[in-house]
Amino acid sequence: MNYEDFKFLSFDCYGTLIDWESGIWNAFQPVILFNSRNDLTREKVLRNFALLESDQQKQTPSMLYSEILLNVHKKFTKENELKTTEELDKNFGNSVPFWPAFADSADALRLLKSKFKLVILSNVNVSGFTASNRWLGVEFDEIYTAEHVGSYKPNPSNFEYMFDNLKKAHGAEKKDILHVAQSLFHDHVPAKEFNMSTVWIDRQNLSKGGNWGATKVVENQPNPDVIFEDLISFANKAISYSIT
Repeated sequence: MNYEDFKFLSFDCYGTLIDWESGIWNAFQPVILFNSRNDLTREKVLRNFALLESDQQKQTPSMLYSEILLNVHKKFTKENELKTTEELDKNFGNSVPFWPAFADSADALRLLKSKFKLVILSNVNVSGFTASNRWLGVEFDEIYTAEHVGSYKPNPSNFEYMFDNLKKAHGAEKKDILHVAQSLFHDHVPAKEFNMSTVWIDRQNLSKGGNWGATKVVENQPNPDVIFEDLISFANKAISYSIT
């Protein structure tokens, strides 16, 4: 890939920059402990979450992400025969600010910021991303969330919103944008429907047989243009390519 062809890097945030699987798993611990359920393993919980979250987002596309999470928590406890409380549900809904960044995110973003304009295209609300942005170490040139759009990826409207607004703000064309993301379901499938160039940050090691974690399974997988196991590897490659 010729990285010099691109002026903008658009990023998914949760799963790519923020370790949402650890965040989600940690946020489920209070209700699991409250019910003394040793059978609910990380893999089971994240797989169940993936289905509930994608269904909730599809059913209520204009709902704020904190409310999406609250409803997912309620449905999860019902499906798994767990007792819950209003406080437990609400705390899960408000857990995004406590989800950690990946260890390489800030370093990688600072490197990339030296050569590209950085854009967020995220499936959360504005306040949720604002809280997460504290851990990322850079100022993004544009931030587009599900709250701005009124829908959640993989809905194509989210990408259309980004294209329209980058065109208005920067005169950017679709060919100028390289999309960088972990989730095949949320990002690579819709991005490839728009014939975007994409970088797969394969943190789940899916390309080598890893599990889907908190991401809904994609039966017909898209073909990202390049694959990296982490963000810093991509950043080093993109910057060194630009220099040479």
